[in-house]
Amino acid sequence: MYDLDGIARQYAALRAELPGVAVRFAMKACPVDEVLARLARLGSGFDAASPQEIAQALRTGVDPGLIHYGNTVKSDRNIAEAHRLGVRDFATDSPEDVAAIAEHAPGSRVFCRIATTGEGALWGLSRKFGCSPEDALGVLGAARAAGLVASGLSVHVGSQQMTTEAWGAAIDSLAALLEALNRRGIVLDRINLGGGLPALGVLDRRGRPLEPPLDKMFVVIREGMERLRAVNAGPLDFLLEPGRHLVADHGAIRAHVARLTSRHRLDGTREDWLYLSCGKFNGLYEMDQLQYRLEFPTHRGGPSVDAVVAGPTCDSDDAYAHEDGLVAVPRGVASGDPVWVHSCGAYATAYATQGFNGVAPLPYICVGGSTSDGELA
Repeated sequence: MYDLDGIARQYAALRAELPGVAVRFAMKACPVDEVLARLARLGSGFDAASPQEIAQALRTGVDPGLIHYGNTVKSDRNIAEAHRLGVRDFATDSPEDVAAIAEHAPGSRVFCRIATTGEGALWGLSRKFGCSPEDALGVLGAARAAGLVASGLSVHVGSQQMTTEAWGAAIDSLAALLEALNRRGIVLDRINLGGGLPALGVLDRRGRPLEPPLDKMFVVIREGMERLRAVNAGPLDFLLEPGRHLVADHGAIRAHVARLTSRHRLDGTREDWLYLSCGKFNGLYEMDQLQYRLEFPTHRGGPSVDAVVAGPTCDSDDAYAHEDGLVAVPRGVASGDPVWVHSCGAYATAYATQGFNGVAPLPYICVGGSTSDGELA
Protein backbone atom coordinates (compact mmCIF):
# COMPACT_ATOMS: atom_id res chain seq x y z
CA MET A 1 0.00 0.00 0.00
CA TYR A 2 1.42 3.36 -1.05
CA ASP A 3 0.35 6.60 0.62
CA LEU A 4 0.33 9.10 -2.24
CA ASP A 5 -0.40 12.06 0.03
CA GLY A 6 2.52 11.09 2.27
CA ILE A 7 4.82 10.93 -0.76
CA ALA A 8 3.55 14.36 -1.85
CA ARG A 9 4.30 15.80 1.58
CA GLN A 10 7.79 14.33 1.51
CA TYR A 11 8.37 15.84 -1.93
CA ALA A 12 7.23 19.26 -0.69
CA ALA A 13 9.48 19.02 2.37
CA LEU A 14 12.47 18.18 0.19
CA ARG A 15 11.82 21.11 -2.12
CA ALA A 16 11.56 23.40 0.92
CA GLU A 17 14.94 22.20 2.21
CA LEU A 18 16.65 22.58 -1.17
CA PRO A 19 14.83 25.38 -3.00
CA GLY A 20 15.66 25.72 -6.65
CA VAL A 21 17.04 22.19 -6.95
CA ALA A 22 15.33 20.21 -9.69
CA VAL A 23 14.07 16.78 -8.63
CA ARG A 24 14.45 13.76 -10.88
CA PHE A 25 12.78 10.88 -9.05
CA ALA A 26 14.80 7.65 -9.28
CA MET A 27 12.16 5.44 -10.86
CA LYS A 28 13.89 2.21 -9.93
CA ALA A 29 12.94 2.83 -6.30
CA CYS A 30 9.22 2.63 -7.02
CA PRO A 31 8.12 2.05 -10.64
CA VAL A 32 4.44 2.35 -9.77
CA ASP A 33 2.34 4.29 -12.26
CA GLU A 34 0.23 6.05 -9.64
CA VAL A 35 3.29 7.20 -7.70
CA LEU A 36 4.98 8.47 -10.84
CA ALA A 37 1.86 10.30 -11.98
CA ARG A 38 1.49 12.02 -8.61
CA LEU A 39 5.11 13.15 -8.61
CA ALA A 40 4.83 14.38 -12.20
CA ARG A 41 1.83 16.53 -11.25
CA LEU A 42 3.92 18.03 -8.46
CA GLY A 43 6.62 19.03 -10.94
CA SER A 44 9.12 16.21 -10.58
CA GLY A 45 11.13 14.88 -13.48
CA PHE A 46 12.56 11.38 -13.64
CA ASP A 47 15.88 9.57 -13.47
CA ALA A 48 15.39 6.59 -15.76
CA ALA A 49 17.67 3.57 -16.03
CA SER A 50 16.33 2.02 -19.24
CA PRO A 51 14.20 2.79 -22.29
CA GLN A 52 11.36 0.90 -20.59
CA GLU A 53 11.49 3.30 -17.65
CA ILE A 54 11.66 6.27 -20.04
CA ALA A 55 8.50 5.06 -21.78
CA GLN A 56 6.78 4.61 -18.41
CA ALA A 57 7.77 8.13 -17.35
CA LEU A 58 6.44 9.58 -20.59
CA ARG A 59 3.07 8.00 -19.93
CA THR A 60 2.68 10.42 -16.98
CA GLY A 61 2.66 13.27 -19.50
CA VAL A 62 5.98 14.69 -18.31
CA ASP A 63 8.06 16.57 -20.85
CA PRO A 64 10.98 14.49 -22.19
CA GLY A 65 13.26 17.35 -21.17
CA LEU A 66 12.57 16.42 -17.55
CA ILE A 67 13.82 12.86 -18.04
CA HIS A 68 17.46 11.84 -18.12
CA TYR A 69 19.02 8.47 -18.80
CA GLY A 70 20.90 8.09 -15.55
CA ASN A 71 22.36 4.61 -16.05
CA THR A 72 25.97 4.57 -17.27
CA VAL A 73 25.45 0.96 -18.43
CA LYS A 74 23.58 1.01 -21.74
CA SER A 75 23.86 -0.66 -25.12
CA ASP A 76 23.84 1.03 -28.51
CA ARG A 77 20.22 -0.04 -28.89
CA ASN A 78 19.33 1.43 -25.48
CA ILE A 79 20.85 4.78 -26.40
CA ALA A 80 19.17 4.93 -29.80
CA GLU A 81 15.77 4.04 -28.31
CA ALA A 82 16.09 6.67 -25.56
CA HIS A 83 16.99 9.26 -28.19
CA ARG A 84 13.99 8.22 -30.31
CA LEU A 85 11.77 8.74 -27.25
CA GLY A 86 13.02 12.31 -26.90
CA VAL A 87 15.64 12.02 -24.17
CA ARG A 88 18.64 14.30 -24.68
CA ASP A 89 20.40 14.00 -21.31
CA PHE A 90 22.65 11.01 -20.68
CA ALA A 91 24.88 9.93 -17.80
CA THR A 92 28.29 8.58 -18.76
CA ASP A 93 31.54 7.48 -17.15
CA SER A 94 33.72 6.13 -19.96
CA PRO A 95 35.03 7.16 -23.38
CA GLU A 96 33.43 4.06 -24.91
CA ASP A 97 30.02 5.16 -23.71
CA VAL A 98 30.67 8.70 -24.94
CA ALA A 99 31.44 7.40 -28.43
CA ALA A 100 28.21 5.39 -28.46
CA ILE A 101 26.13 8.39 -27.33
CA ALA A 102 27.73 10.56 -30.02
CA GLU A 103 26.83 7.98 -32.68
CA HIS A 104 23.32 7.08 -31.57
CA ALA A 105 22.16 10.27 -29.82
CA PRO A 106 24.10 13.01 -31.63
CA GLY A 107 24.19 16.45 -30.08
CA SER A 108 22.92 15.25 -26.70
CA ARG A 109 23.99 16.60 -23.33
CA VAL A 110 26.09 14.37 -21.09
CA PHE A 111 26.97 14.48 -17.43
CA CYS A 112 29.89 12.46 -16.13
CA ARG A 113 29.40 10.39 -13.00
CA ILE A 114 32.23 10.58 -10.48
CA ALA A 115 32.95 7.59 -8.28
CA THR A 116 32.63 7.87 -4.51
CA THR A 117 33.79 5.53 -1.76
CA GLY A 118 30.25 4.84 -0.56
CA GLU A 119 31.48 4.99 3.02
CA GLY A 120 28.71 5.61 5.53
CA ALA A 121 25.96 4.14 3.35
CA LEU A 122 24.15 0.84 3.78
CA TRP A 123 24.72 0.21 0.07
CA GLY A 124 27.92 1.87 -1.10
CA LEU A 125 27.51 1.76 -4.90
CA SER A 126 31.25 2.34 -5.17
CA ARG A 127 32.48 -0.01 -7.92
CA LYS A 128 30.13 -0.48 -10.84
CA PHE A 129 29.42 3.17 -11.60
CA GLY A 130 31.48 6.31 -11.88
CA CYS A 131 35.03 7.18 -12.86
CA SER A 132 37.90 8.95 -11.15
CA PRO A 133 38.12 12.75 -11.38
CA GLU A 134 41.19 12.32 -13.58
CA ASP A 135 39.25 10.14 -16.02
CA ALA A 136 36.34 12.59 -15.96
CA LEU A 137 38.55 15.25 -17.52
CA GLY A 138 39.16 12.96 -20.48
CA VAL A 139 35.55 11.78 -20.69
CA LEU A 140 34.11 15.28 -20.87
CA GLY A 141 36.86 16.40 -23.22
CA ALA A 142 36.01 13.49 -25.50
CA ALA A 143 32.32 14.37 -25.32
CA ARG A 144 32.97 17.92 -26.45
CA ALA A 145 35.23 16.72 -29.26
CA ALA A 146 32.52 14.30 -30.43
CA GLY A 147 29.95 17.06 -30.79
CA LEU A 148 28.12 16.38 -27.54
CA VAL A 149 27.38 19.02 -24.94
CA ALA A 150 29.66 18.49 -21.94
CA SER A 151 27.04 19.64 -19.51
CA GLY A 152 27.61 18.39 -16.01
CA LEU A 153 28.92 16.15 -13.29
CA SER A 154 27.08 13.74 -11.03
CA VAL A 155 27.82 11.83 -7.84
CA HIS A 156 26.03 9.25 -5.73
CA VAL A 157 27.13 8.99 -2.11
CA GLY A 158 25.55 5.56 -1.61
CA SER A 159 22.02 4.42 -0.87
CA GLN A 160 20.69 5.13 2.63
CA GLN A 161 23.67 7.34 3.37
CA MET A 162 23.99 7.88 7.12
CA THR A 163 26.70 10.54 7.39
CA THR A 164 27.22 14.19 6.53
CA GLU A 165 30.88 13.49 5.81
CA ALA A 166 30.00 11.66 2.60
CA TRP A 167 28.29 14.74 1.22
CA GLY A 168 31.21 16.94 2.25
CA ALA A 169 33.70 14.65 0.52
CA ALA A 170 31.58 14.63 -2.64
CA ILE A 171 31.47 18.44 -2.67
CA ASP A 172 35.25 18.58 -2.24
CA SER A 173 35.75 16.28 -5.22
CA LEU A 174 33.29 18.20 -7.38
CA ALA A 175 34.84 21.57 -6.53
CA ALA A 176 38.35 20.46 -7.45
CA LEU A 177 37.11 18.91 -10.67
CA LEU A 178 35.13 22.00 -11.68
CA GLU A 179 38.25 24.12 -11.30
CA ALA A 180 40.30 21.67 -13.39
CA LEU A 181 37.65 21.62 -16.10
CA ASN A 182 37.46 25.41 -16.15
CA ARG A 183 41.21 25.59 -16.70
CA ARG A 184 40.69 23.42 -19.80
CA GLY A 185 37.97 25.69 -21.09
CA ILE A 186 35.13 23.31 -20.20
CA VAL A 187 32.49 25.22 -18.29
CA LEU A 188 29.64 23.07 -17.03
CA ASP A 189 26.13 24.27 -16.34
CA ARG A 190 24.79 21.74 -13.85
CA ILE A 191 25.65 19.39 -11.03
CA ASN A 192 23.62 16.27 -10.33
CA LEU A 193 23.88 15.47 -6.63
CA GLY A 194 22.40 12.03 -7.18
CA GLY A 195 20.54 9.98 -4.62
CA GLY A 196 21.45 8.76 -1.16
CA LEU A 197 19.15 10.81 1.06
CA PRO A 198 17.94 8.34 3.67
CA ALA A 199 14.59 7.05 4.82
CA LEU A 200 13.86 7.56 8.51
CA GLY A 201 11.54 4.72 9.52
CA VAL A 202 13.68 1.64 8.93
CA LEU A 203 15.75 -0.23 11.52
CA ASP A 204 19.28 -1.55 11.44
CA ARG A 205 20.04 -5.26 11.41
CA ARG A 206 19.82 -5.43 15.19
CA GLY A 207 16.42 -3.75 15.22
CA ARG A 208 17.65 -0.36 16.40
CA PRO A 209 16.21 2.80 14.81
CA LEU A 210 18.46 4.32 12.20
CA GLU A 211 18.89 8.00 12.98
CA PRO A 212 20.55 9.75 10.04
CA PRO A 213 21.38 13.43 10.68
CA LEU A 214 19.10 14.61 7.89
CA ASP A 215 18.96 18.26 8.96
CA LYS A 216 22.75 18.45 9.00
CA MET A 217 22.92 16.76 5.59
CA PHE A 218 20.74 19.49 4.12
CA VAL A 219 22.98 22.16 5.65
CA VAL A 220 26.08 20.55 4.12
CA ILE A 221 24.37 20.25 0.74
CA ARG A 222 23.17 23.87 0.73
CA GLU A 223 26.58 25.18 1.74
CA GLY A 224 28.22 22.90 -0.82
CA MET A 225 26.02 24.23 -3.60
CA GLU A 226 27.08 27.78 -2.82
CA ARG A 227 30.71 26.73 -2.83
CA LEU A 228 30.38 25.01 -6.21
CA ARG A 229 28.66 28.03 -7.71
CA ALA A 230 31.50 30.19 -6.43
CA VAL A 231 34.26 28.13 -8.06
CA ASN A 232 32.56 27.54 -11.42
CA ALA A 233 33.27 29.93 -14.27
CA GLY A 234 29.59 30.11 -15.26
CA PRO A 235 26.08 29.73 -13.84
CA LEU A 236 25.37 26.37 -12.25
CA ASP A 237 22.07 24.57 -11.75
CA PHE A 238 21.52 21.57 -9.48
CA LEU A 239 19.60 18.33 -9.76
CA LEU A 240 18.83 15.65 -7.21
CA GLU A 241 17.77 12.02 -7.77
CA PRO A 242 15.88 10.99 -4.63
CA GLY A 243 14.24 7.59 -4.61
CA ARG A 244 14.17 5.91 -1.22
CA HIS A 245 13.91 9.27 0.56
CA LEU A 246 10.56 10.07 -1.07
CA VAL A 247 8.80 6.72 -0.93
CA ALA A 248 10.27 4.34 1.67
CA ASP A 249 8.40 5.65 4.70
CA HIS A 250 5.13 5.93 2.79
CA GLY A 251 4.71 2.30 1.78
CA ALA A 252 3.64 -0.68 3.86
CA ILE A 253 2.97 -4.35 3.14
CA ARG A 254 -0.05 -6.09 4.60
CA ALA A 255 1.35 -9.60 5.07
CA HIS A 256 0.31 -12.55 7.20
CA VAL A 257 1.97 -15.09 9.45
CA ALA A 258 2.82 -18.38 7.78
CA ARG A 259 4.08 -20.00 10.99
CA LEU A 260 5.81 -19.30 14.31
CA THR A 261 8.08 -22.26 15.12
CA SER A 262 10.61 -23.25 17.75
CA ARG A 263 13.36 -25.82 17.38
CA HIS A 264 16.78 -26.79 18.70
CA ARG A 265 19.94 -26.03 16.79
CA LEU A 266 22.80 -28.52 16.52
CA ASP A 267 24.59 -26.78 19.41
CA GLY A 268 21.60 -27.44 21.68
CA THR A 269 20.29 -23.89 21.84
CA ARG A 270 16.63 -23.21 21.06
CA GLU A 271 15.71 -20.87 18.24
CA ASP A 272 12.34 -19.35 17.33
CA TRP A 273 11.45 -18.53 13.72
CA LEU A 274 8.66 -16.34 12.37
CA TYR A 275 7.83 -17.14 8.76
CA LEU A 276 5.92 -14.45 6.88
CA SER A 277 4.02 -14.53 3.61
CA CYS A 278 6.53 -12.09 2.11
CA GLY A 279 10.30 -11.97 2.21
CA LYS A 280 13.39 -11.28 0.18
CA PHE A 281 11.90 -12.41 -3.14
CA ASN A 282 8.51 -10.74 -2.94
CA GLY A 283 8.84 -7.36 -1.30
CA LEU A 284 11.59 -7.37 1.34
CA TYR A 285 14.69 -7.68 -0.85
CA GLU A 286 16.71 -5.34 1.39
CA MET A 287 16.34 -7.51 4.49
CA ASP A 288 20.06 -8.30 4.24
CA GLN A 289 20.83 -4.81 5.57
CA LEU A 290 17.59 -3.66 7.18
CA GLN A 291 14.91 -4.70 9.58
CA TYR A 292 11.43 -3.48 8.85
CA ARG A 293 9.19 -2.51 11.73
CA LEU A 294 6.49 -5.16 12.17
CA GLU A 295 3.04 -4.53 13.62
CA PHE A 296 0.72 -7.34 14.72
CA PRO A 297 -2.72 -5.67 14.90
CA THR A 298 -4.48 -8.65 16.50
CA HIS A 299 -1.79 -9.16 19.16
CA ARG A 300 -1.08 -6.00 21.12
CA GLY A 301 0.77 -6.53 24.37
CA GLY A 302 1.28 -9.85 26.08
CA PRO A 303 4.31 -12.15 26.16
CA SER A 304 6.72 -12.27 23.23
CA VAL A 305 9.60 -14.35 21.92
CA ASP A 306 12.75 -13.20 20.13
CA ALA A 307 12.55 -14.78 16.70
CA VAL A 308 14.38 -14.88 13.41
CA VAL A 309 12.10 -13.34 10.77
CA ALA A 310 12.07 -15.06 7.41
CA GLY A 311 10.12 -15.18 4.19
CA PRO A 312 8.14 -18.13 2.82
CA THR A 313 10.60 -19.58 0.31
CA CYS A 314 12.99 -22.51 0.68
CA ASP A 315 16.00 -20.24 0.12
CA SER A 316 18.26 -19.71 3.14
CA ASP A 317 18.93 -16.09 2.16
CA ASP A 318 15.24 -15.33 2.65
CA ALA A 319 15.70 -14.22 6.27
CA TYR A 320 17.11 -11.51 8.48
CA ALA A 321 20.70 -12.18 9.53
CA HIS A 322 19.76 -14.33 12.51
CA GLU A 323 22.99 -13.82 14.45
CA ASP A 324 22.03 -10.27 15.32
CA GLY A 325 18.58 -9.70 13.85
CA LEU A 326 16.12 -11.19 16.32
CA VAL A 327 12.70 -9.55 16.49
CA ALA A 328 10.23 -9.50 19.37
CA VAL A 329 7.18 -11.43 18.16
CA PRO A 330 3.95 -12.02 20.12
CA ARG A 331 4.05 -15.56 21.45
CA GLY A 332 0.43 -16.16 20.52
CA VAL A 333 0.58 -15.43 16.77
CA ALA A 334 -0.87 -18.11 14.57
CA SER A 335 -0.84 -18.95 10.88
CA GLY A 336 -2.97 -16.44 8.98
CA ASP A 337 -2.67 -13.61 11.49
CA PRO A 338 -2.16 -10.21 9.82
CA VAL A 339 1.18 -8.40 9.96
CA TRP A 340 1.92 -4.87 8.79
CA VAL A 341 5.46 -4.36 7.47
CA HIS A 342 6.25 -0.65 7.68
CA SER A 343 8.62 1.70 5.78
CA CYS A 344 9.07 -0.65 2.85
CA GLY A 345 7.89 1.65 0.06
CA ALA A 346 11.30 1.70 -1.61
CA TYR A 347 12.22 -1.21 -3.88
CA ALA A 348 9.42 -3.46 -2.60
CA THR A 349 7.68 -3.82 -5.95
CA ALA A 350 10.79 -3.12 -8.02
CA TYR A 351 12.82 -6.06 -6.71
CA ALA A 352 10.03 -8.63 -6.63
CA THR A 353 10.65 -11.76 -8.68
CA GLN A 354 8.15 -13.10 -11.16
CA GLY A 355 7.23 -16.04 -9.00
CA PHE A 356 10.30 -17.57 -7.32
CA ASN A 357 9.20 -20.75 -5.51
CA GLY A 358 5.72 -20.11 -6.85
CA VAL A 359 5.30 -17.06 -4.61
CA ALA A 360 3.57 -14.33 -6.60
CA PRO A 361 4.93 -10.77 -6.80
CA LEU A 362 3.23 -8.23 -4.55
CA PRO A 363 -0.01 -6.68 -5.77
CA TYR A 364 -0.38 -3.08 -4.68
CA ILE A 365 -2.91 -0.32 -4.04
CA CYS A 366 -2.44 3.41 -3.66
CA VAL A 367 -4.35 5.52 -1.14
CA GLY A 368 -4.68 9.29 -0.98
CA GLY A 369 -6.52 10.19 -4.15
CA SER A 370 -5.47 13.80 -4.45
CA THR A 371 -5.65 15.04 -8.02
CA SER A 372 -3.65 18.14 -7.11
CA ASP A 373 -2.32 19.71 -3.93
CA GLY A 374 -5.19 20.01 -1.50
CA GLU A 375 -7.83 18.68 -3.90
CA LEU A 376 -9.29 15.23 -3.31
CA ALA A 377 -10.71 13.13 -6.10
